Amino acid sequence: MKGKRVLVTGAGTGIGQGIAQAFMDEGADVAVHYSHSEKGALEIVARADGLGLKARAFKADFTRIEEVKGLAGEAVRFLGGLDILVNNSGISLNLPFERVAPEQFDTVYNVNIRAMFFLTQSCLGPMLENPGSDRARGVVINISSLHGFRAMAGYTVYSSTKGAIAAFTRTLAIELAPKGIRVNAIAPGAVEVEGHYKADENYDPVAKGRLIPAGFEGQPSDIAGVALFLASEEARYIVGQTLIVDGGSTAFWCLTDAFRKPSSMRYGIGYVPGI
Repeated sequence: MKGKRVLVTGAGTGIGQGIAQAFMDEGADVAVHYSHSEKGALEIVARADGLGLKARAFKADFTRIEEVKGLAGEAVRFLGGLDILVNNSGISLNLPFERVAPEQFDTVYNVNIRAMFFLTQSCLGPMLENPGSDRARGVVINISSLHGFRAMAGYTVYSSTKGAIAAFTRTLAIELAPKGIRVNAIAPGAVEVEGHYKADENYDPVAKGRLIPAGFEGQPSDIAGVALFLASEEARYIVGQTLIVDGGSTAFWCLTDAFRKPSSMRYGIGYVPGI
């Protein structure tokens, strides 16, 4: 990744932070987007000087389309172009279907889908200006989720956005491949991130790991490694795919009654109105 110019959204915490750090460790200059987690974004930026790289944090509210488009322009100007876009930013929400309010629905869809769509659109022009062959001008990596492929009660809004990301990835990839832009996605399973601790005061990654065939819950670095691969020339023949990275969770047949029990966890605090 030496010399590559990368924009990672939602990079102030969790998976996004891990991805931004991984690209920097491999020699890339990185624009680090955040919405709420300024401290985490600045931690990534602080690593740049020691590595001899360029990095800057950019704040943008992804419920506001003008800030989404503004982020693209600011990041491209800072980096001097763009080679790789990682659309990681997203928020979660779990509520019984009948309790979801229109404002909550709109907030999750605006951040998880609309912002991804129009940020990618805004970054397309700079990528197409890159020199090179028609198959090597840029890379887009979208972060979906296991929720887009498996069902859990209370996640009708969140899971539908993540399923939409997989469909968006397939269609966009076919449209952009002839122009030299490769598009793929990653669907992480259970990954230990700060948000789980905020949603559930009894959150226990060790106990959760016992439910996963691999025997442990994933870390942001596990997803970051896949992102590096998809951004590399080694993945040049992978187009329009969503790679599930879940420790084997989707590989086994699970018979439980978890769908009968409402969850005590509450995602969306501080992000979704009324939560």
